[in-house]
Amino acid sequence: MTLFDKKDFDAQRFNDDATVYFAMVKAGFKRKTLSPAEFARRFTLERILQERRLCDGLALWRACRRKDCRRHHRCGGDQRKCLNRALALPREIQMRVREKILEATPPNIGRPEREARVRMPRDFYE
Repeated sequence: MTLFDKKDFDAQRFNDDATVYFAMVKAGFKRKTLSPAEFARRFTLERILQERRLCDGLALWRACRRKDCRRHHRCGGDQRKCLNRALALPREIQMRVREKILEATPPNIGRPEREARVRMPRDFYE
């Protein structure tokens, strides 16, 4: 490939990129907005998972009456009841567990999921 051919190749690639860009602009950049029902559904599903993550992170299975929870070293029952016991723990411990969960959260997670993950155990009972 000569220098002249390389220039033509780069120019063609630039034209292809520009064509794609202008097609996107012409189509319009539309943000997806969630309906309130879809937001509530996704938030509720993530809230349930977040409650379970908090139970596991706070190791509430150690004091659980269910043998399954103690055997599997994770919450296997009603996470709402278990999380209610977490309210007696110091707030610093709760915040530390929540921060670990947030560190593991991908940056491109959706708004309903992010709003559920930033909550503290007490927030689930309000």
